Parts: sequence; structure tokens; C-alpha cells
Amino acid sequence: MAEERPRRSRRSTLLPRLSWPEAKTIADILRAETVGGAFLLIAAVVAVTWANSPWSSAYHTLSSFVPWPGGSAVGLDLDLSHWAADGLLAIFFFVVGLELKREFVAGDLRDPRRAILPVVAAVGGMAFPALIFVAINLNTGGDALRGWAIPTATDIAFALAVLAIISSHLPLGLRAFLLTLAVVDDLLAITIIALFYTDDFRPLALAAALVPIAAFGLLVQLRKSWWWALLPLAAAAWFLVHASGVHATIAGVLLAFTVPVLTRNGEQPGLAEHLEHRWRPISAGLAVPVFALFAAGVSLHGGGLAAALTDPVALGVIAGLVVGKVVGIFGSTFTLAKFTRAQLDRTLSWWDLLGVSLLAGIGFTVSLLIGELAFGTGSPRDEHVKAAVLAGSLIAAFLASIVLSTRNRIYRRIAAEEARDNDADGIPDVYQDRRDEAP
Repeated sequence: MAEERPRRSRRSTLLPRLSWPEAKTIADILRAETVGGAFLLIAAVVAVTWANSPWSSAYHTLSSFVPWPGGSAVGLDLDLSHWAADGLLAIFFFVVGLELKREFVAGDLRDPRRAILPVVAAVGGMAFPALIFVAINLNTGGDALRGWAIPTATDIAFALAVLAIISSHLPLGLRAFLLTLAVVDDLLAITIIALFYTDDFRPLALAAALVPIAAFGLLVQLRKSWWWALLPLAAAAWFLVHASGVHATIAGVLLAFTVPVLTRNGEQPGLAEHLEHRWRPISAGLAVPVFALFAAGVSLHGGGLAAALTDPVALGVIAGLVVGKVVGIFGSTFTLAKFTRAQLDRTLSWWDLLGVSLLAGIGFTVSLLIGELAFGTGSPRDEHVKAAVLAGSLIAAFLASIVLSTRNRIYRRIAAEEARDNDADGIPDVYQDRRDEAP
């Protein structure tokens, strides 16, 4: 009787190497987001410097300037800061919506086995900051608890810009994890804004918005990219969603969800990638930096910073970003690995995941937006939130730089070794080998 061989247990792998097509797509997105993050950093520095300079009155005058006073009849008598938050950020959320749909249709999120990690990490990374904020502000009173969602968001452009500065050789799989985590984070943030930060809801206006959205969807499903038709339909959808009381940026997400990711034969790239390539530079290079210019101008003199840091709301935001994100993302990932007996990819370390978890504490664009929605633009508590978001993001970036910089030398060596594996066709051999493996 033949001796029975012991059955070898196969453990699943967390953050496995990406497929070659997915790696190329993610690399393109990361480059664009990193450049956008650099513009975002510049805009934030300019805003803080200007707001604390002898010319600060000019900054506040520009922010409160109303370019179309006659728009009061239709609710569009908005100042420039509101146009940046409600108008330009709709472009940002349109690109986010395209990215979300691509991930669910053709990216890693279409595979439940690969999607479970970033989904669990994103949920943990939003739940724990919110819980910490609520614990700190439970007995504060007033409207303090309206800010519970402020520390839940991760700013992917800001995080990737910092990542490019402190650790340019981090493995693509880990960068892709940060990107996918932020995509799921954005989806949850969009849901939170729609459900919890909608005032004076008008259902008829929202129902009317479905008409231009449906027309937009019909054209893109027919693969028509006529700008002269799509732009007016998008503007009409934005106006009606704004009139409904739902934050107008949600219109960008709804429009993006109608765009097909695949071509008619089921292959990529579809119209979604075409529109993403066209609008991502506008989002990263114009929309988000302009929003940051108007949103990040917090006053740091005259006791403003001291007052902000004694406000429990500000303390809750800082603790949520710096502590809550790490506990939520790293803790949920480590717990998932223990329960499923999964292992990190052999090229990664738990220290890498800790660094990325710290980096996810950089909450900027959506955090500032939720702060404005929670407490009102220009209110004292909104100013405290701005200071807290800036402080929490800087602390998170500093701590992440300590962890990831120590790993950079190791990954520089790994990158040099992988570069020697490339052959004349420009595709690393490891990807060619993977493509030849049986499914």
C-alpha cells in the first residue's frame, strides 16, 4: 500500500502581485495622482501663507466674492469658495466615480477574494476614526457630533504626493492597495455625504435630475462622446441635484456610474478610461487645488490655533486621523490575516502596511468638505476643523515618513534586482511567467 503523502495546506496571500495589465493601469493612475498631489500641496501652502499674511483680507474678500449675484432666484448666488466646493469638486467626484466603476467592473474589486482586503481595511479605517471622534465629543454638547465623519476620509492625491517624496521605491502592490483603499473610502464618504449631510431635501428636484442623467447615460452607452451634448446634460444634472438639497458633487458620481468601462466586445479600454484620461488632469491640476486654495486658509495668529487645539471637535479630528486610521486599517488587516490564516506577499512586511496605514491618516479634500457641510463655511468651528485637518494630516505624514523611509533602502535594492529581469519587450519576466501559468 502506497504511503499517503501529507496534504500541504495552501495559505491565501494578502496583497499579491498585480497582473501586468492592472499594474500598467495602476501605474498611470498613480503618476497622475502624484502630480495632482504636488499641486494640492502647493495650493494648501499658498492658502495658509496667504491667510496669515498682511494681505489676509484680500484672501477672505476673494473667497466671499459672488460672481453671479443674480443667481439668487435659482439658488446659484454662491461665492467663489462655494463654487469651488460644489462646482469644481463635482469634476473630482466624476473622476472618482469612473475609477470606482472601473475597479468594480475590470479591476481588483471585481474579484471578491482580492476585494475583501481593501474593503475591510476601508471600513475599519472609517469606523474607528468616527468612534474615536464620538468618544471624545460625546459630552461636548451642541452640534459637535455633526463632525463625526470628518476624520473618516483619506486624501489619495495628498497621500501619494507625500509617498512619492518619502519612499519612491515602495512596491506597486502596496501603492495599489493604498489607491484601492482610498477608492472604497471615497465610495463610503460619498454615501455618508448623501445620507447624513443633506439639508432641506427636495425629492422632486432629485427626481427631475434623473432625466438628464438618463440622457447622459444613453449617449455614453451608445459610445457617443459628443462634448456639446454631454456637457449641457451634466450641467443640468448638477443644477437639479444642487436644487434638491443633496450635495451637488453627488451628480458627478451618478453621471460617472452610467459610463461603460468595457467595449462592446467586453474588452478594455472603454469610454470610461477615455473620459478618465481627459478629466483626471483637470480634476488633479485645477479642481482639487482650487478647492484647497479656498478651503485650507486657516488663520494661525491671534490665538486661533490655540483655540482650535482646545476644541474637542478639533482634538477628535486629529485623534481620528492619526490614531483611528492606523487602528482601523492595520488592525482590521491584521485581524483578517489571523482569521483567514492568510499571509502577506513574500515581498512585503507588516511594517510596510503600518506605514501605509499611517499615510491614510492624511485627510484633506473630503475631510475639509465634510467639515464645511457639518458646521457651515467660515464658522468658528469650521476654522477649528481646518486647523485640525491640517495638523492631523501633517502628523500622519511625519509618522508615515519615519516608518516608510526606513524601508526605502530595502526596496531600492529590490527594484534594482527586478530591473535586471526585464527583457527587450519592456514587460518584466515575472509578469510573463504569471501569464503563462494555468488559471
